[in-house]
Amino acid sequence: MKPRINIFEQGKDALKVIYGLGAYRSSIEKKLLDLINYRVSQINGCAVCLDIHSKDLRAEGETEQRLYLLDAWRDAPLFTNRERAALSWAEAVNKCDVPDEVYEEARKQFSEKEIIDLTVATITINSWNRLNISFKNVAGDYQPGQYANVDFN
Repeated sequence: MKPRINIFEQGKDALKVIYGLGAYRSSIEKKLLDLINYRVSQINGCAVCLDIHSKDLRAEGETEQRLYLLDAWRDAPLFTNRERAALSWAEAVNKCDVPDEVYEEARKQFSEKEIIDLTVATITINSWNRLNISFKNVAGDYQPGQYANVDFN
């Protein structure tokens, strides 16, 4: 695969908006955010984000088994009710179709602020997925924590 446009060089001003979303300090624990990022990236088929979030999750102590089964999380007993509610919410937001029952399950596990934070996280990873896919950014060379100290300004 040949990259199309180097958005990190040519689109610095445009990326400030996405960096701003990434700079937001969510009330959701990082490991759960990375799990959501990984799941949404699976759905959207973003190899770059799958590379990043699988490596970050493994560095955070996530098991390979849970990563293998994430695509079938509804049928796997390895996920907590909080994780299930978050995954369901993120999948629904990603499809722009959030049924009442998904909202009610999220409300059982999360505060209103946390639901907003889950929504912003889903919007953010969705944006990165679309940028990486559109410009055919190449996956594979990410190192865990590589973007931890990125200056978002």
